[in-house]
Amino acid sequence: MAANPDFIYQPPMSPYLEIIYQDDDMVVLNKSSGLLSVPGRLPEHQDCLQNRVQRVLPTATVVHRLDMATSGIIIMALNKPAHVAISRQFEQRKTKKSYIARVFGKVTEIEGSVDLPLICDWPNRPKQMVDHDNGKQSLTNYSVLSYSTLSSGDESTLIELRPVTGRSHQLRVHMLAIGHPILGDRLYAHEKALSISSRLNLHARNLSLTHPVTGELLCFVAPCPFD
Repeated sequence: MAANPDFIYQPPMSPYLEIIYQDDDMVVLNKSSGLLSVPGRLPEHQDCLQNRVQRVLPTATVVHRLDMATSGIIIMALNKPAHVAISRQFEQRKTKKSYIARVFGKVTEIEGSVDLPLICDWPNRPKQMVDHDNGKQSLTNYSVLSYSTLSSGDESTLIELRPVTGRSHQLRVHMLAIGHPILGDRLYAHEKALSISSRLNLHARNLSLTHPVTGELLCFVAPCPFD
């Protein structure tokens, strides 16, 4: 982690595993901030949501991921047909996702979109950056929920983010690009925004998709821990 040399992985142990829905085909979880979605390369990075789930549901497979620092809803498939069906919905952008973030400063546009192409900032990986020449198209829609004053006296904005694309670190870089880094972001926030919170203030609150077998529309919610 070139951009995070002083990082020490200390995955949260409580709750160890929070299952919010389960049937024969899928399981829906509320991931804690600070827990990897999948194992890292190093031995000390093996404790992760995937391995915790597979201890109790050995057939579970990862369909999509959240950044380690992001909390909220993740879906895993429990059999191969379900995995294929759910993956296809993500690829075809048929799922609907929304996140809650608290960002630094006052976002004056109540509704808006950030349409900026992203690419890996290779010398500083895992960081991503805006690149108009070589970046992949990335689109985030947002709505302001409320404003508040931080202990530092600065303003902050609670905002709903609805990514249309699913690029790595998309929401974090898009908020930074419009001048409002997410509070507690170790990779992208300036010192003031970083010092305000011990965790990244980004949470995957809502996810809707069609059940891979029944075709029923399912909507899942994990309450935001910092709003």
